[in-house]
Amino acid sequence: MTHTLRSRWIAGPAAGQPGPLLAALTDFCMHRLIDLPGIARRGRSLSRLWPSLPGAVGMWLWVDLAGRRCGSLSVWCGEDDLRAFVRVPEHVRIVREYRHRGTLRSHTWQIDGLDRAALWRAHTP
Repeated sequence: MTHTLRSRWIAGPAAGQPGPLLAALTDFCMHRLIDLPGIARRGRSLSRLWPSLPGAVGMWLWVDLAGRRCGSLSVWCGEDDLRAFVRVPEHVRIVREYRHRGTLRSHTWQIDGLDRAALWRAHTP
């Protein structure tokens, strides 16, 4: 991928939490680029909840226009915190609205601590 745009780092209430931590990459490939504005609006809206999500360390939203892809790279205190976020009603509504408009891939892995620059470099979508 050559031109991935990303948001600023959005710190969560668990910012500064020492490791080990859980990193999560979501990658949604849209069937049609015309869906991007709605997806981006909904993603930004959801990111406003970030400062109040238990166990949220921080995250970026990202987009690759040429590849018709967008998603997030997030860091959590643990698996339970990520699972709680997935069940947040606003997140559930977005997934239901857009799940048939593309293909979602996600991946999680443990990290010893948070080095944002290294995390982005190693896992740039």
